Amino acid sequence: MSDTASRNPSGAAQMLADGLLRTVAGTTASFRVAGAGSSAGGNSDQSQLGLVATNFAEVAVSPVVMRKLRPDWREGGPSKWELLVSANGVAQQVDAMDLDSAESLFAMTLVVTVAGQDYLIESVAANEAVGQVYLYRLLLREAGTEAV
Repeated sequence: MSDTASRNPSGAAQMLADGLLRTVAGTTASFRVAGAGSSAGGNSDQSQLGLVATNFAEVAVSPVVMRKLRPDWREGGPSKWELLVSANGVAQQVDAMDLDSAESLFAMTLVVTVAGQDYLIESVAANEAVGQVYLYRLLLREAGTEAV
């Protein structure tokens, strides 16, 4: 017999979030991260001076769903988007990259690419149920010429 009490962290919220994201046409997002697998380390003097090339990696996370937020009152401003990201997908990449947390993955991310369009992360929020994160909500804006 299993314990189905609400205090039991069974991962049901994570499985439900993954199922919902896939059901509403979930896709894959590519996170371009800096310093992945760098042997010189991102904080060494040589890398800060530009003597050592920075390593970049493309990290695929799925399922994700993207939605456009309502435009604000300012005309001509960049569009805002919300990317709903599976916590299971993020956890797989965090484990594969041997990182401390999902926040460190988001901090390393330079550009998020969805359907061929680049976006910059403005903020990250985590949704939790029974003490476990089941969904990350990333507030994005369209990358202009400042993103490389």
